[in-house]
Formats: sequence, C-alpha cells, structure tokens
Amino acid sequence: MSAPTAAPAEGGIWKRSRTFDPAVRLLLVNQLTINLGFYMLMPYLAAHLADGLGMAAWSVGLVLGARNLSQQGMFLIGGALADRLGFKPLIVAGCALRTAGFGALAFAQSLPVLIAASVATGLAGALFNPAVRAYLAAEAGERRVEAFALFNIHYQAGILLGPLVGVALTGVSFRLTCVVAAALFAVLTVVQLRHLPVRAGARGDAAPDAGGGRGQFRTVLANRTFWLFSLAMTGSYVLSFQVYLALPLAADGTAPTTALFVISALVALAGQLRITAWCGRRLTRERCLVLGLALMGTAFLLPAGVPGVAGLLLCAAVLALGNAVLYPYEMDTVVALSGGRWVATHYGLYNTVCGIGITLGNLGTGALLDVAGGSATPWLVLAAVGLGCAVAIGALARSGRLAATG
Repeated sequence: MSAPTAAPAEGGIWKRSRTFDPAVRLLLVNQLTINLGFYMLMPYLAAHLADGLGMAAWSVGLVLGARNLSQQGMFLIGGALADRLGFKPLIVAGCALRTAGFGALAFAQSLPVLIAASVATGLAGALFNPAVRAYLAAEAGERRVEAFALFNIHYQAGILLGPLVGVALTGVSFRLTCVVAAALFAVLTVVQLRHLPVRAGARGDAAPDAGGGRGQFRTVLANRTFWLFSLAMTGSYVLSFQVYLALPLAADGTAPTTALFVISALVALAGQLRITAWCGRRLTRERCLVLGLALMGTAFLLPAGVPGVAGLLLCAAVLALGNAVLYPYEMDTVVALSGGRWVATHYGLYNTVCGIGITLGNLGTGALLDVAGGSATPWLVLAAVGLGCAVAIGALARSGRLAATG
C-alpha cells in the first residue's frame, strides 16, 4: 500500500480555494453553477410534464430516460474527445449545449421537441463532466486530493441551493425556471470561453499514440486494474443514489425527504475539508477508499435497527460521511490508474460503468422494496453491497494494483 497521503493545508473553504491558481478556482465555481442550474430545474421537470403539459406517465418516463441515456451512454465519447481536442473546448461546448437544451425546455410542447431538448441536456453533461475532472486533476498536480475535496463541497452546495431556488421560481412558472437556468449556463459559457486557460488533453501530457483513436480506446479498455476498480466502486454510486430512491420512499413525506437532502449536503459542506485532512494525516489512499465504502454500507444498517424517520436521517448522514471520505481519493485513484495518460477518457469510462451500475442497482432495489413488505431486507442487502465493495477494494489494495501513481 502507498504511504499516508499528504494532509491538506489548514484554513476554510475560501482561504484554501485561493491557494490554487485561477483555473482551479474557476472550475470550482463552474461546478457549483452547473449543479445550481441543473437542480433548480430537473427535480420539477416530471411534475411539469405530467401536470403542466398533461403528458402520460410513459411519455414522462421516456423524456427523463432519454436525458439519462444520452449522458451515461456518451461519457466515454466525451472523455475521449476531451483528451483529443483539449479540455476547454469540451467544457465550453457542454455548457453551451445545456444552455440550448434548457432554453428549449422552456417552450417545448410536443414530445419530439421535449425528447430532443432532454437529449441535449444529457449530452452536455457527457461533454463537460470528464473534461472538468481531468482538467482539475491536471491543474492541481500533487494537490489533487485537496482540489477534489473542495470540488465536492462546491458540488454539494449546488445540489443544496438548486432546489431551493427552483421551488421559488417554479412557484411563478416552470418556464421562468428554465429561462433562469439557461441564462446561468449562458453566462458560464461566456465566462469560461474568456477566462478559462486552454489546457491540452492527453496529447499534451502523454507520449504520442501511434494508433490514433483506436490506440487511445485500446489503451483505456485494456486497463484491467482500472476495470476492476470501476466495477468495485459501482456499489458506492448505487448506495449514494438511494437518497433519491429508497430513503424518500421510506420517509413518505415532503418534509422528511427534504431533510434527507439537507443533511446530506450539510455533512459535505461542513465536514469535507476536516474529513479529508484527518484521512490525509492518518490513512493511505487505499484505506480511505475502504473506510469510505465501509461507512456507506454501514449506513444502511441504521434504518434496519432504528425505527422511523430518525433511522433514515442517520442513514443519510453516515452515507454522506462515507462519501466525503471516499470521493477525493476515488477521483485521485482514477488518475493514478490511468498513469496520467488519457485521463479524461478514463473518467468517461468510469462514469459510464458506474451509470450502468446505478441503473441495474435501482432496478434491483426497486424490486426488493416491492416484495419486502416493510421488512429490513432491502437495507441489509444495501449494507452488504457496501461492505462487499469495501472487501473488493481491500483485496485490490493488498495485491498492490492500486499503488500506481499518475
């Protein structure tokens, strides 16, 4: 196993952010704004389609599914393009495309136009997500873990603020919500176009690839350790998604459901830097991964043992704690296992694998919830998923495969 990771410097969010160069600071604000715009609109889209436009449930599902499929299915392509063309063009293009998609949702009435707008918003995420993470990793250098800790804080802040702004705007009209969200992405597009420095992808950071695009994909797809890591980590995304599925269904009410999201975000906002600093002083990167997964699995033992809403809120808090331990080191490990070569493509593949895992995991969780009849079985199965993933990552770490540095 690797030596304990370097502990981040002391200071609050603002002070720590200012120790990074302007490109990193812009990427952090970028992610907060992306999530603010996305989450002010998307949680209310289904209600708009069903109640505002009178669409059938199957067509609502089709529109929402088209967005998810276009994003998850194109992550690998988006990452590969970022490595080929550079990170900035893909980030700017993604934000511009989401501007158009959200703008179209404001006025779309027919199913084909709604599907096209939804696909555009999903494809936009596939373009900028791998590029943003690869750019951040490259720009932060040896401070990748600290940068990703700050990134997660801004990420969670957007998730917390977005629905609050969205519910106020949607109270006026859903069209207003779409227009404001589109305007945010338009401003973000212009700001990044003017102020984000150009940063080459893998072609600027790695040895030339004689095989062209085929060689690029061959290199990434042949990375067996990366595949094993991605598959083992998929469980963490299945568990994280239960804040949207199993926990709200069990909470059965608007107020407790809102409390789940607030607690999850507040744990990251208040604790991420302290948690990452503590882990950096005491644990290796591999042990941080194992600890984070173990905490996420253990979180689901709480609803099984603590009755009512209290058990659900405790689950959300411990789940967020585990994710705060895990996330910076998870992102760092992706870079390490890439060997610094085709980093955005690796992020794209990682997102695709985990996205497929989320879909399958949600189908399985939904089936369990249907047949469980209020028993603790779904919680115990989810706990077993987290603990099983922790064991799998621990086995990879003991084999020495996760000790690569990039």
